[in-house]
Amino acid sequence: MKSSQSPASKPGAATPLCQAVGRLKELGAIPHSAPFLERGVDATSGLYLKTVLLEIGGFSASHNPGLLAGLDQHIKMHAREIVRLFSGGKTGDLTFVRDYAQVLAESHFPLEAALHVYRCGLKVLIHWIRDAAIAACGAGSDDVIAAAADFTIEYANVASGMMTAEYVARVRALAEAEGGQRTEILNILLSGYDESDGRVATMLKQAGYLQQRQSYCVVAVRATNSAEMESPERVQRINLALSGLIGTTPFRMLAGIRNSALIAVLSAQRRLSGWTAPQTHLAARLGVLLQELGPAVLVGISTDQPSTASISKAFREALVALDCADVARRVVQFSGLPLRSLVLHKGGDFVRSVLPQWAQALAEADRQAQGQLVKTLRAVAEADLNVQGAGRALGLHANTVYARLDRIKDITGLDGRRHFNLVELLLAMDCAAG
Repeated sequence: MKSSQSPASKPGAATPLCQAVGRLKELGAIPHSAPFLERGVDATSGLYLKTVLLEIGGFSASHNPGLLAGLDQHIKMHAREIVRLFSGGKTGDLTFVRDYAQVLAESHFPLEAALHVYRCGLKVLIHWIRDAAIAACGAGSDDVIAAAADFTIEYANVASGMMTAEYVARVRALAEAEGGQRTEILNILLSGYDESDGRVATMLKQAGYLQQRQSYCVVAVRATNSAEMESPERVQRINLALSGLIGTTPFRMLAGIRNSALIAVLSAQRRLSGWTAPQTHLAARLGVLLQELGPAVLVGISTDQPSTASISKAFREALVALDCADVARRVVQFSGLPLRSLVLHKGGDFVRSVLPQWAQALAEADRQAQGQLVKTLRAVAEADLNVQGAGRALGLHANTVYARLDRIKDITGLDGRRHFNLVELLLAMDCAAG
């Protein structure tokens, strides 16, 4: 008997399934078994379906009303295809398998369960085909029995291979389409949009972003070492960590890379109805949760926004909060930033370009003094201009503090014991340090 495992990779070589069909023709099982197979189509299809439902709970447990009907139809089409082959028909491309694979992929039915359908059916089909071949060729023909088994195995292999290839291809196509749409939606939300744009409104509505009573918040995440954001693998790990945390909550997340950071738009139900109290602020809840990301990342969180049209504002807030985060304060909420930090962030670059000469001189003197001059200014500010209190905080005699303030006055012409002078000195040093 010819081997059903002959290689099919050579040009013009027959596939294992074609070889199995050819062997059955040589033995006379094709086409003489066809009438016997025809009589058992309905019974075999029914047994096949029953076996699958007993072994694969996913079909019975599914709430998709078309899943069982589709399975029943698919099994019957396999039985009809086998009868056609045993009637002398040529091996076809099993288009119905490809169609069924697309249906399962689009309904997110597990591929492993789909492939198990063929494993379940193998033992049913082998008995059906073997009995028909014996009835046509006579009992006691070991060659016929072996050829029938070879055919059944090769047929199941072809069907399984086609199912896998088409299912995977369809899932990839769906993922690419969904990924493209998610990217477009994220761009729209972060960039802002005209609420009169009907196309955008339709897209956001279909994606579930125009539901009533929703709160929106933007989170910006960056590795503590910003250079790590250039590594796609590192970014992916951060994304997986963030997704894992958010996956334990009722929040919805849409994320992507922007401004060298992972940007996520979070949304949650603000209240159940107009008669119920609003939930705790989304940003506040995120502030606690995102501490679990650990010390390897810095996080900026915007304030809550009541509509998608305000998400672009939240995006800017999250970036400001992220810029203010450091290893000492890894998770920063925009709402918790002091006014001084916001002023420095907004105008620091502009101020640095016009800093007075005394600011550079003071910065250099402070560097030579190992930071003690600016440290003294901050201590005086924290002591409400009380020099003795500043001395106690620094562990110094008051005369030492006076001496340092006099030196600062000599350099800058500003007296650190006077309120407005002290504010200007500290602002200048903060801008210079930025």
